Amino acid sequence: MDLKNLNEVPAFITKDGSEIRELLAHRNSAIRNQSLAEARLPVGGSTQEHYHPRAEEIYFITHGQGRIRIGDEVREVGVGDAVGIARGLRHKLWNTGPEPLRLLCCCVPGYEHNDTVLTEM
Repeated sequence: MDLKNLNEVPAFITKDGSEIRELLAHRNSAIRNQSLAEARLPVGGSTQEHYHPRAEEIYFITHGQGRIRIGDEVREVGVGDAVGIARGLRHKLWNTGPEPLRLLCCCVPGYEHNDTVLTEM
């Protein structure tokens, strides 16, 4: 059985600049075709705009509030919101609230640095 606790997995910084804790992925479990991680953005923080040529993502906001841009569309997001990001779509996430923005991120196939293409520097 693969069982991981969020408080026991190490954090790392993704290519887009967000801090994630990978709960289940091929690097730490028997899971091979997807990944589940918690991402955190500090107050006033943002990711770098990017896209994934292979992976599609689902973000589920668990704490805080923010703004997301996918392609040319911008929306406000908060606790309980789920956001689907199809592969190949440029996206960027901002923390617009007074506390860290925390979200679960599911990627299929699983997250890899080499599947992240930065579109801003």
